[in-house]
Amino acid sequence: MIDTIAHIALLVLLPPLLLGTIDKTKARFAGRVGAPLLQPYFDILKLARKGLVLSATTTWAFRMGPVITLVAVAAAGLLVPFGGSGAPIGFSGDLILFAYLFGLARFFTTTAALDTGSAFEGMGASREAAFSCLTEPALFCAFLVLARLSGSLSLGEMLPVPSGWSFSGAAAPLILISLGLVVILLAEACRIPVDDPNTHLELTMIHEAMILDHGGPLLGMILYSSSMKLFVLGAVLMSVIAPFHTGTAYLDWALFVGEMLALAVAIGALESLTARLKMRRVPYLLVSAILFCGSGFVLLVR
Repeated sequence: MIDTIAHIALLVLLPPLLLGTIDKTKARFAGRVGAPLLQPYFDILKLARKGLVLSATTTWAFRMGPVITLVAVAAAGLLVPFGGSGAPIGFSGDLILFAYLFGLARFFTTTAALDTGSAFEGMGASREAAFSCLTEPALFCAFLVLARLSGSLSLGEMLPVPSGWSFSGAAAPLILISLGLVVILLAEACRIPVDDPNTHLELTMIHEAMILDHGGPLLGMILYSSSMKLFVLGAVLMSVIAPFHTGTAYLDWALFVGEMLALAVAIGALESLTARLKMRRVPYLLVSAILFCGSGFVLLVR
């Protein structure tokens, strides 16, 4: 019961802190003080208090899109184990539900964008749908490797990866799917080099182009669900590359929080040291994720 409460508390409270850590890291690399570490929390609360302006051309899809997206991402977070403890919800085959909950969130995000009738938002929705066709196969290939190693189709039993697997001929497949999961994380969370959440150039935007007409509480839910998606996918990645646990619940939770903050610092450093890819080169990066994860599965079953 305590583990479930801690799991839900971290899922609800910690995601915006990752965004604040990323922004703070980027500011330090640029020689600036930067915004406060808790600035994303202030931004979300400020948007929640604002009024809601709706276009006369929009329907219920525009209003419910951010709500369903947030609920779907939060439900996906309940399927992933945090801190070495089990997930609150788990059953055989829940990895498929996990992937399609993200697909459901993406569907309603793009539907809300298309509902506005805006050419820019339609362009962003088109890009989002096209790139997701490359990230989903990579994610399933990574899950196939983990399912093969664990002998289970449940995320709660697949993650975190037991440390003994690294010494049993599974090191190469795990390294390959880790590289693929890094690319998936950056693509799904709309981070550099795939997308830039701080850009204001409509022709180069992907996710940000889809939310140009959102404001107030709806925009706050979009920002919150984006941070939660980063948190959930980051938890999956860290369960593969850093499956450390002490056996003591409180220490394991603290270690998990430290790993997630370290991941945020690493993302901030990566975004400070690299540039965004040209749009036509993004598919090459996403295909590399498929090749990494697919090659990991081939090495495992050969």
